Amino acid sequence: MDYRALYRKWRPANFDEVCGQDKITDILKFQVAEKRVGHAYLFCGSRGTGKTSCAKILAKAVNCEEPHNGNPCNRCAACRSIDAGSAVDVTEMDAASNTGVDNVRTLKEEIVFSPAELRYRVYIIDEVHMISVNAFNALLKTLEEPPAHVIFILATTELHKLPTTIVSRCQRFDFRRIDSRVITERLLHVARAEKIDLTEDGARLIARTAQGGMRDALSLLELCAGLHRTIDEATAIEALGIGSRQQTFDIVSAILSKDNTKLFDTVSELVGIGRDLTGFVQTLIDCYRDLMIVRSVKSPADYLDVTDREMASLTELSSHLTMERLIAHSKLLEEALARMQRGVADKRSTVEIALCRMCDLRLNADIESLVARVAELESKISILNLGQNIPFAAKTEPEPKKEEIKQKEKNTPAKEAAPKKEATANPSKKSANNDDSEDIYRSLSYWRDIVDALISARPSNAGTLGGSKAYKNKKGEFRILAKTQLFAMLMKTSDLFASICAAISEQEGKTVEGSKISIEVSGGEMQDNLIDEVVRAYDDAN
Repeated sequence: MDYRALYRKWRPANFDEVCGQDKITDILKFQVAEKRVGHAYLFCGSRGTGKTSCAKILAKAVNCEEPHNGNPCNRCAACRSIDAGSAVDVTEMDAASNTGVDNVRTLKEEIVFSPAELRYRVYIIDEVHMISVNAFNALLKTLEEPPAHVIFILATTELHKLPTTIVSRCQRFDFRRIDSRVITERLLHVARAEKIDLTEDGARLIARTAQGGMRDALSLLELCAGLHRTIDEATAIEALGIGSRQQTFDIVSAILSKDNTKLFDTVSELVGIGRDLTGFVQTLIDCYRDLMIVRSVKSPADYLDVTDREMASLTELSSHLTMERLIAHSKLLEEALARMQRGVADKRSTVEIALCRMCDLRLNADIESLVARVAELESKISILNLGQNIPFAAKTEPEPKKEEIKQKEKNTPAKEAAPKKEATANPSKKSANNDDSEDIYRSLSYWRDIVDALISARPSNAGTLGGSKAYKNKKGEFRILAKTQLFAMLMKTSDLFASICAAISEQEGKTVEGSKISIEVSGGEMQDNLIDEVVRAYDDAN
């Protein structure tokens, strides 16, 4: 017998064998069992997720002489002829090769004839989005009202390219990417049946590389089996030309420590063994996606397919990365990947330049890199407690102990009068216990209502006003604290500032002049020259 590729040999023979598409197969089985089969179906989804397999199973099921709970029996003459590809009443068309109006006209001429052998004439049109616009128009009426003995099954990987007039005439089923755990179990089952020595970690790596496509996973398994040895993680990495998770973690760690020697050595090693640098960059992008999830959600394991050891490594790395830096690094990698795919530059040089730029964001002038630098600068300032002493209710000096008072009185000559306490230069730095002080700022109770109203009136205000705070003293002076200097600058724009003044005036029941409202950065207002000085100092230190 001629050898058949694994993905062909292990193509599902009935709906129960289709992996990862239970909702779709349950509906199709019900329709067949209840004889409620539609006249046109549209199967859409990424490659290798079971669209064509389900189309062939459906063609068998509607023509099967002894169906069982909606599944074809695979034993009757109809099922065997469809499996063998000899059934004249089941036609598979590749839309990429049959795109014109003439092909559709030929199809329209054929469907008027009754089936020669089976109950239904079934037309399976793969990659239907490749059909021309004129051909679609010629197909519309036939697709809407075909003869009772005709069933159309359309399959596509690019639903957005189909006219809505075609989509609306079909029962649409969206095939989702198959979970890597499902693919891993299927690979292990196939490997046992084919006597392929496959370990669980090897199957998991192949499943991750397939990115939700069962056909791709089986093809990769067949490729790894060509090495004629146990397929573990190391063997799969060697056969597939991809990097291990640990190697990827080491690269991210080298980027954080600015170890350019390590980065250049890694790229040189990959080039030396013939590794695909495009795949290497894509692996790095996937790693940054995982780090972003670990950094931003409470239960990252729900969204990641990693081992406990890998999760520990991701958690450790994410603790040293801000979201701003993660986004900046991801953009640099995506730009490098796009250049490599377009073939506009040497791959090795593109990767090395991107890694160097990731080590030092000062080399980049894009918005993401600047935002990351500002975020880290704000973190440094917060740690140094720079500008934190805002005079809302100033801290009082600790009261001296009784023993210290007695000792001081004993050492002070009687003729010397105790020096009077100097008056504070800043009237706002009075004792926090002096509730009558007109300079002490108190929290503005209705500020949250103002923020909600302004955001409701203009949703774009959410970023600027979110997290802001407002205070008022007894003199009728207001202080509004923005989260960042950028947001403070936006609040000072004429339109938004006028809206804030009007909202405060409405709450106060009297007109509040703009001169009574100051807008500052949370943590204390700093002049531009001080900020520039701190930025330069931070850059020089790093």
